[in-house]
Amino acid sequence: MISKIAQLEALLYVAGDSGIPTNNLCDLMQVEHSALRELAKQLADKLSKNPDSGLQVLYINHSYKLTTRPEVSELVSNFFQKDVTKTLSQSALEILSIVAYKQPITRVEIDEIRGVNSSGALQTLVWRGLIKTEGKKDVPGHPNLYVTTTYFLQYFGYQSLADLPLIEDFEDESINSEGEIDLFSAKGKADENIAKAQKGEK
Repeated sequence: MISKIAQLEALLYVAGDSGIPTNNLCDLMQVEHSALRELAKQLADKLSKNPDSGLQVLYINHSYKLTTRPEVSELVSNFFQKDVTKTLSQSALEILSIVAYKQPITRVEIDEIRGVNSSGALQTLVWRGLIKTEGKKDVPGHPNLYVTTTYFLQYFGYQSLADLPLIEDFEDESINSEGEIDLFSAKGKADENIAKAQKGEK
């Protein structure tokens, strides 16, 4: 049977950057607050003493979260700044399209739409400045709400969210061989689109 420490680690992993409030963790794991504190301490000790782990447990604002350790912060920052990340992955584009059309939206709601965990790609989009957190949803746990940024509009050549194409208006060329819709066919043409907009071109 899987241990309580393993359960805690798994929950914090899927929670991503939002973390999980202590009350929610106690309910999920069916433990008392004192037991949760001890489990969190044991998990934190296990990770900190393992030279093969780049993760740590943090307790912030009555919530626990799993984050990368300070020792790997430079490496992680370099990853997000490398040219290779300038091309968005398919999963990142999926999340970005969901946020664009459903904003404001929480990470859990994004996960429910996609059917898979979105923490990693969501954080990449935050680092890239395409989305940001804006307030919290008034539900238990008060999860972050995500919205697109002004840079999102610039990146895809839109002047406002009203310029986003209607789903029913997609043309055949917007659909690939696998039946997937390319919501952002203008990706990578921000400068060209902005220049055309300034000239009044279509």
